[in-house]
Amino acid sequence: MPHYFDAAHRQQIETLRQRFTARTEWPTWLLLIGVYGGWFAIVLNSDWLGRGLSTLLLIPLLVLWLSVQHELLHGHPTRWTLVNKVLGYAPFAVWYPYTLYRDSHLLHHRDEDLTVPGVDPESRYLNSAVWQGSSLFERSLHWLNKTVLGRFLIGAPLGLITLAMEQLQRLKNGERQTWLMWLTHGAFTLLMLGFIAHYSALPVWHYLLLVSVPALSVAMIRSYYEHRPHAQPEQRTVLNEAGWPWRWLFLNLNFHLVHHDLPRLAWYDLPQAYRMRREQWLARSGGFLVRGYGEFWRRNGVKPIDSPEHPFH
Repeated sequence: MPHYFDAAHRQQIETLRQRFTARTEWPTWLLLIGVYGGWFAIVLNSDWLGRGLSTLLLIPLLVLWLSVQHELLHGHPTRWTLVNKVLGYAPFAVWYPYTLYRDSHLLHHRDEDLTVPGVDPESRYLNSAVWQGSSLFERSLHWLNKTVLGRFLIGAPLGLITLAMEQLQRLKNGERQTWLMWLTHGAFTLLMLGFIAHYSALPVWHYLLLVSVPALSVAMIRSYYEHRPHAQPEQRTVLNEAGWPWRWLFLNLNFHLVHHDLPRLAWYDLPQAYRMRREQWLARSGGFLVRGYGEFWRRNGVKPIDSPEHPFH
């Protein structure tokens, strides 16, 4: 537990962890059953539901699946890495192999490197050299990606292009683990797409372009300005007091500083941990508070929230 927590705070967190809910992890188990069951139910009944309704149901389900995968890589519902890997390996969201997401995200949790380009794998910033060498078109895309609307529209395509460039380079370099990862992920993805083609009313192209990519676009809203550049690492991470639909979809990751300080605390305990010490969390964040995703939209729907160029790295 972080050294800056006082004894009373440590006891409060330990009490959360010792509850029946935390010890059994039944909420996360129910989520896993619900997502798997929901996916198969929608796909197998897509002919009856129709393409439109099936698509509208699958998109939030895939967003929820990405949030569930995040819980799995942080040690929920089991403490066994291999078991969680098996539980989270299903390629419902298509584009990111579970192990790639797991390994890069755990690197992201080195708080002293948050937002640093080339070091934090989830940084949305460019260092000065890359920024100065960018074309006008590239700069325009990065500026657009700093708006909420732009993030929703081009965040996923930009992320996928970056992913493809990085992973193709690793494959060209002959990295054995990368080849094994993509061959395994590719095999499971082909099996899933074959299942969709045979048993559902959704064409494969429809699932890829009109289900999985929009789901990734919605998920991109969660990470919009989760972190900001700041000299103090603890003041780089947001506290977002979002409404319940977003909290449910993102499994309370809007309380992002709480998650970064307590990464092993399960999703269902984050709100209570925040409420117990709200003023302390706000002080620790340096007042980095957002009152819901609607505030982002009102302020930065079409106005960039900051510069794509990192201010001091």
